[in-house]
Amino acid sequence: MNRTLNIVSFLIFASALSVRAIDPVVPQIAADFAIAETTAALLAAGFAAYGLVQPVLGPMADAFGKPRMMLICLAVLAVSSFLFAVVTDFRLLFLLRIAAGAACGGSFPIGMAMISDFVPLEQRQVVIGRLLSATIAGNLLGAAAAGVVADVIHWRGMFVILGFITVAALVLGYFGMRNLPVAPRQPLDIRSVLARNRAIFAIRAARICYATVALEALFLFGIFPYVAVLLAKSGETRATIAGLVVAAFAVGGMIYSLSVRQLLRWLGQKQIMTAGGSLAAIGLFVVGAGPSWPVQALAFAAMGFGFYMLHASIQVYVTEFAPAARSSAVAFHTFSFFIGGGISPILYGIGLERIGAPMTLSIAGVAMILIGAISAHLLVKPPADAQPLPR
Repeated sequence: MNRTLNIVSFLIFASALSVRAIDPVVPQIAADFAIAETTAALLAAGFAAYGLVQPVLGPMADAFGKPRMMLICLAVLAVSSFLFAVVTDFRLLFLLRIAAGAACGGSFPIGMAMISDFVPLEQRQVVIGRLLSATIAGNLLGAAAAGVVADVIHWRGMFVILGFITVAALVLGYFGMRNLPVAPRQPLDIRSVLARNRAIFAIRAARICYATVALEALFLFGIFPYVAVLLAKSGETRATIAGLVVAAFAVGGMIYSLSVRQLLRWLGQKQIMTAGGSLAAIGLFVVGAGPSWPVQALAFAAMGFGFYMLHASIQVYVTEFAPAARSSAVAFHTFSFFIGGGISPILYGIGLERIGAPMTLSIAGVAMILIGAISAHLLVKPPADAQPLPR
């Protein structure tokens, strides 16, 4: 089990490197393609394909096997990364970002579902914390390295590096997951898939969790594509600094993943969720005030710590809704999250332009406090017993 967890963690890490790689280099991409920075920032919205493809990837993973789907998605990600480094048309760049987002959608959600097949519920939040460490480390290194590579070489160089790392993960996954036990397969015909989906959405806790993750993404994640833009307005134009500020969010998440066992012992599940929403809100309030970049980095670290306190708690509930179709249940969780995350940059762009950063981020902060408190109140019970789903 530990060997499998390490392999899956590396595959997730390699995929996660691409998630935040765009954020620090939005101004450079805008300059290269002679477009507005807000237009270049839409590349982040294109990555919402990560979530949009989940209703397809989830049933496919349940039908064909989770390891196989992870490898297919890694192959698509490798090809799109290499092409991203050479295309000269922004529309093609946007389409490749969509392809990369869809391919990354086969990493953490399917990996979490696969590991949950083997790990008992009482140990699952700690194990999911390890997978989150891989995701967060990938986000952290991807954001920080993208800024450095853009300043030293060119932003395109980062995607060549990402392509080679993804190929290495593909080879490791192919040889390392060949002998894994195979979970019972689910039929893939439309009637069976729709019947299982209806059964999942009939679960009250499922509806609460899906709504919660959509709202937390909507009010929190739209700020990331505008970090470099806001820093540039204050006189800080180095992509390296923007990368460090974005990466601080992942540092906060990493601290959470290393301390989750102690947090559960000290606070309990409900208090973790409430505190997580409040801590994310504090970070948003601070960033909205426009302080120096080191203070903003600390605020992003607080946001990351708080976000993962809330988000990872929801994930534990999601993995227990429907064990027989776990990939599908997790897929709708990811789908909901990226629907919110895809809309968020657009709303943040409107808010920053019309009412300014302080008011926009204050509204988002208040929303995060309410999301944490209300979801903790509604999910007061531990995850329900496994629900029998139609085949």
